[in-house]
Amino acid sequence: MAAKLKKGDKVVVLAGKDKGKQGEITAVMPKDDKAIVDGINVAIRHTRQSQTSQGGRVEKSMPIHLSNLALMDANGKATRVGFREEDGKKVRFAKTTGDVI
Repeated sequence: MAAKLKKGDKVVVLAGKDKGKQGEITAVMPKDDKAIVDGINVAIRHTRQSQTSQGGRVEKSMPIHLSNLALMDANGKATRVGFREEDGKKVRFAKTTGDVI
């Protein structure tokens, strides 16, 4: 099945502790149905100091389930994704505005 959300898409979080926040997808894991979004679902990892790096608290974006994400349309609102054929190519479009993504 074609991917509704891809790397580089602007998305809105629909559920969870970061509900309502917006970000850009940096990685998608289709096998797990998850994606990593910049600044969303951030966990703090404590690292020990070494000769090369400073120790301390390092923030890391953790994966979030694709069902909790929605694509942002041109107006900045959450929208569902549809597929249609234009000039013999399958393209994604926003259901709210009908614009091709």
